[in-house]
Amino acid sequence: MKKLMIIASMALMMAACGKKEKAYDATGTFEATEVTISAKATGELKSFDVTEGETIEGGTLVGRIDTYQLLLKKQQLETQRGQLAASKRQLSSNRSAASSQQLDLNKQLSSIQQQIANAQRERQRYSELVKDGAVPRKQLDDIDNQIKVLNRQLEATRDQIRSANAALAEQGKGIGAQMDGIDAQVAGIDAQQRQLDDQIANADIVAPYKGTVLEKYVEQGEFVSTGKPLFKMADVDNMFIRAYVTSAQLQNIKVGQQCKVFADYGDGKKKEYPGTITWISSRSEFTPKTILTDDERADLVYAVKIAIKNDGYVKIGMYGEVKF
Repeated sequence: MKKLMIIASMALMMAACGKKEKAYDATGTFEATEVTISAKATGELKSFDVTEGETIEGGTLVGRIDTYQLLLKKQQLETQRGQLAASKRQLSSNRSAASSQQLDLNKQLSSIQQQIANAQRERQRYSELVKDGAVPRKQLDDIDNQIKVLNRQLEATRDQIRSANAALAEQGKGIGAQMDGIDAQVAGIDAQQRQLDDQIANADIVAPYKGTVLEKYVEQGEFVSTGKPLFKMADVDNMFIRAYVTSAQLQNIKVGQQCKVFADYGDGKKKEYPGTITWISSRSEFTPKTILTDDERADLVYAVKIAIKNDGYVKIGMYGEVKF
């Protein structure tokens, strides 16, 4: 009888244990957003102040690739640009000189026209005096000759102006074409300078965001080429655990849902963190061998990401548990 009671008690205890709710709904490993920073230029690594494990603020200059040849080319382009600017000033000066010459001819034309007008008034006055016999006829003839000379000068000046206008127009076309050519060359130099400025800026190695250096691949003094990995960093302040759930669990979770996350330090030592579901896979996959789900390694599961705010104790690759 006593033996039967012991067996019954054990059966009850086993039944109770079987009904005991598990402390977690899913397990996984902690991850962080990792970024590999690569070289954007080619040359010797003149400076590189990066140490594995250190935290770098976003925008911090951590190294620089040699830019000596780029700076020399930029100076050469600046010299060429200055020479072109000087040539353009000379062309403008030539155009101004031609315009000034044309202006002098116009002034000369106006002066002759004024002299003719004065001579004609003088002739009118002397004509009256000749009629009255007050002055000899010769003085009137002299004025007529003077007017004829002035008219010839006027016509010659007009011919000069027409020739000057034609020459100025032709010269203007030539100068305009030369200036257009200079402007095109300057635009090309400006484009090359912008390209060089971009290449020089790419020689600066800058941390894209605040994070911790995980790995360092090169050292100061090495020759690097564009695209060569320099170091890897991760945002360990904002981490997430990648866990796996069964299709039966999907009906109870959604993006944005709050849950509990436990960092597993082994030997039963755990630390709790508030978590938020940020992503649920829309495609099923076979259960990873290192992951246990509520169905004890069900054939197909769905990956989820739960974000947490790290206090410095959670490390990448650490195992964790999730309670929805």
